[in-house]
Amino acid sequence: MSLHARIVAALADPELRRLGAGLTAGLHLRGAGEEIRLRLDDGDVAFDPQAPADIVLRADGAAWEQVLTVPPPPRFQAFTALAIANEAFVVEGDPLRVAQARAVLERLFELVCASPVAAAASVARDIGQIAGRYHAATLDEGVCNVFIEQAGAGRPLMFLHTAGADGRQFLGQLSDVALAHDYRMIAPDMPFHGRSLPPASWQGEPYRLTANRYLGWCSAIIEQVIGEKVIVAGGSMGAAMALLLAAARPDLVTGAIAIEPPFRSKGRRNPFQHHVAVHAALHNPAFVRGLMSPTSPLDQRRRAAWIYAQGAPQVYTGDLAFYSDEFDGAAIAPRIDASRTPVALLCGTYDYSATPQDGEKLAALIPGALLRVMDGLGHFPMCEHPDLFRPHLAAALAHVSG
Repeated sequence: MSLHARIVAALADPELRRLGAGLTAGLHLRGAGEEIRLRLDDGDVAFDPQAPADIVLRADGAAWEQVLTVPPPPRFQAFTALAIANEAFVVEGDPLRVAQARAVLERLFELVCASPVAAAASVARDIGQIAGRYHAATLDEGVCNVFIEQAGAGRPLMFLHTAGADGRQFLGQLSDVALAHDYRMIAPDMPFHGRSLPPASWQGEPYRLTANRYLGWCSAIIEQVIGEKVIVAGGSMGAAMALLLAAARPDLVTGAIAIEPPFRSKGRRNPFQHHVAVHAALHNPAFVRGLMSPTSPLDQRRRAAWIYAQGAPQVYTGDLAFYSDEFDGAAIAPRIDASRTPVALLCGTYDYSATPQDGEKLAALIPGALLRVMDGLGHFPMCEHPDLFRPHLAAALAHVSG
């Protein structure tokens, strides 16, 4: 099916209308045979030969053929992937206009790249086994009311969410009946995130996460709430912290599982993640939506992105001060003694932020680390396709528990 035909099929999508309220712009797609001109008008997307060239996406025919492959290869699966991680494509236009249109553009290309769901064995889950409540944690910056969900009994297993998100990303694991038999699973919302509040001492100044601040939060939760050493399993920003905990506080962790670990993260900074001219609850979910696999279930991808629609202003970009600007795998990885603190690295093939190649670099610096490349998964495997992720998590737990 041609690009034109796939767009024809996408025009009736109701989600485009929800994501495009108030948007007016012209979109030109060049290089896929005929030039395609679309008008984006208050949620409606329509072919219009007179549409202005406010936003232009161009590439040669071979690159567009990759987009139309089912499923498309990594870096061809989404608008943002094409725009910031694929050298074959060029985006032209006012960056502000692109940011304002990103939610519509991301959904449009999600429809163009629609692919069958990757098959996976079903997992028995019971959402009712999860219990959550607040804990008063004493941090260096004062007392903070931290919301923590827990499930199961056994060895403590602490999950750390990604930048700008919260512990709901791990509902698929917290509700896993078999995991709950063997592990006491703990998923905190970090201060400023999700259902956790800022520390009492916060005066409204810009939020900025540093390695020391984040390390202090995690250490306080382990010492004051959990009360014993943990296996720490973190995603993205949480993966970076899992490695930092293994390096700096091996007295607190028995093993580290880094899910989508960065080496030096790239492509995550965008000036419109926190900008008064851009609706962050539309922009930021779209920005991360393209990091997921086109073969993950769409309902799960929507829920994964939904969490990003609910973040407080500036928290996502404030987290990137640690994840994108400060964390350096070349400096942290050699400090880890994997004979004392076993490490597992889980890397999805569709993740262009923390790639399998990043995992290989980290593994080379951590003798004894387990590296698993997860085919068909993206940056949020724990919530975009928890069933497909389950065997990789089980292998990582076996490695760090041994």
